[in-house]
Amino acid sequence: MKKMKKIIGLLAISLTMILMSFSLSDFYSSLTKVDYVEGSKTLKFTTKLNSNHIADVLKINTNTTAFEAEVKKYVNTHFDVSVNGKNVNLTFTGSQVNGESVWVYFEANNVSDISTLKIKNNVMLEAYPKQVNLVNISYKGTQKNMTFMRGKEVNEVSF
Repeated sequence: MKKMKKIIGLLAISLTMILMSFSLSDFYSSLTKVDYVEGSKTLKFTTKLNSNHIADVLKINTNTTAFEAEVKKYVNTHFDVSVNGKNVNLTFTGSQVNGESVWVYFEANNVSDISTLKIKNNVMLEAYPKQVNLVNISYKGTQKNMTFMRGKEVNEVSF
């Protein structure tokens, strides 16, 4: 028991040091979750961005009424999707500012079976050289992951 407490203590100290190292330098990332809704044949995208970072890129305060329109325009120019080799239209469905995060919602309709999914995701890569964009895809019980960074703005997976 005494040994276990010591191990837990060491793990807690290690975790604290790791978290402190992240606070010393900004960590630039986005996370997108892609869910396929079979009943409506829709790909639903939910993207989480750092609110300060996207506000800096767009040069607009997240609390202004024009922010959502600017996010929509930005996502439309920096995120593209192809299904089975054909580009699909993305429909922006909204955004939400929640403290340090901005949630952006968009979807692609009339998507039947997917054999290949190709995504271009260069969100904030021009502003932040160390930006990493992660995309997690859920399609008919299968999970796939993509990573995007400068020099690797396009990725493709097969189902």
